[in-house]
Formats: sequence, structure tokens, C-alpha cells
Amino acid sequence: MSAIELSVKRIVTFEGEGSLKAFCDLSIAEQYLIKGLRVVKGKKGLFVSMPREQGKDTKWYDSVVTLTQEAKREVERVVLEAYQKTIQSSRA
Repeated sequence: MSAIELSVKRIVTFEGEGSLKAFCDLSIAEQYLIKGLRVVKGKKGLFVSMPREQGKDTKWYDSVVTLTQEAKREVERVVLEAYQKTIQSSRA
């Protein structure tokens, strides 16, 4: 991926047994904001889920899609690092 700057602008964490661990907003190059990414605990650990909308057929569809695996990995890295920092600072 090119040197596009990604940063988490807002993150809200959730404690407890549920699989949803956080919501966040992601800035792209300080020009675009993607609202509503989710940090979810799955069977293989934490992952980032993109914002989604429910269609008329009641199925859920991502409203933001990364076009390459490299872009997806970079989004996950930035969001999960911000989540870990937030969790660590709340425990301190």
C-alpha cells in the first residue's frame, strides 16, 4: 500500500463477555473519515469488521470494502494497535 496515512480518530471500547469489543472511526490522509468500524473477538482472535448496512433482503452488506489484502492488513493493524493502546491506558 502506498504511504497513505491512516489514523483512528475515535474509539469506544466495551467490556464484558460479548464479541463486540469496540467501535471506531478511521481517518484516511486526514481527508476522509470512515465511521463505524468494529473490533470483534472471533474464534481466531480479534479482527476488524467494516461498517455495514442491512439490505432489503435482511442480509448484511459491507458499506466500505478494502480492494487489496495489503490495504485490509494495514487497516487491521492501525485499528487493533489503537484498540490495544486504549485498553492498556484504561487499565493503568
